[in-house]
Amino acid sequence: MADIFATHEDAGPDRPGTRAEAIHRDIVRAILEQRLGPGTKLGEDEVGAIYGVSRTIVRAALQSLAHEGIVVIEKNRGAFVAHPSVKEAAEVFSARRLIEPKITELATAHCEVAGAALLRDHLAQEKAAERAGDDRAAIRLSGEFHLVLARIAGHGIYENFLRELVARSSLIILLYRRSRSQCCKVDHHAALVEAITGGRSAEAVAQMVSHLDEIERDLELVDTAIPIKPLSELLGAR
Repeated sequence: MADIFATHEDAGPDRPGTRAEAIHRDIVRAILEQRLGPGTKLGEDEVGAIYGVSRTIVRAALQSLAHEGIVVIEKNRGAFVAHPSVKEAAEVFSARRLIEPKITELATAHCEVAGAALLRDHLAQEKAAERAGDDRAAIRLSGEFHLVLARIAGHGIYENFLRELVARSSLIILLYRRSRSQCCKVDHHAALVEAITGGRSAEAVAQMVSHLDEIERDLELVDTAIPIKPLSELLGAR
């Protein structure tokens, strides 16, 4: 599967911007897998040592993440993974309910043979991760499912918005979920795939809204905290 975190500007592997983008994608992946939690400090020197790059490249990656609201840069303290407030959590899901029904509608309209195959392949990966008890992969893949839909929808602006919202959602789920089970259920995604590939737009949109509502209902939106682990255990080659 193509890297759904790749931007359209990605070019040669030696370009400094591409190295920054690779760090950006890896940090987002660590968030989606819920390895990298809210409040984790992202020291420039430490991140640079992990990836073997200069502080300039690390700084570019962190500034990009900060622009998306995934990282917070504090004067004289450095960069930290964002710790979404209860208000921000509610706003993220409100935003998702605004754009994901439209993404689902567009994906249904544009889902041809290749798109259907992509969705079914992704769903198979989700089910395989669930059967194997690979929680990190299951969590990451469940978030990526929504980005696959956005890619099929063919709307670049929506896709970029959703990429940011999915990463923020993973932080929110890590902080506020009531149960330790995976929030995005594979059977929900399976029902969405059947409606989308069957061309049943209204059904698919209704299922997406219900799906997002259920994810939010599994959150306990009260202030909380989680333990912070050393960055070297959370980033780099897995």
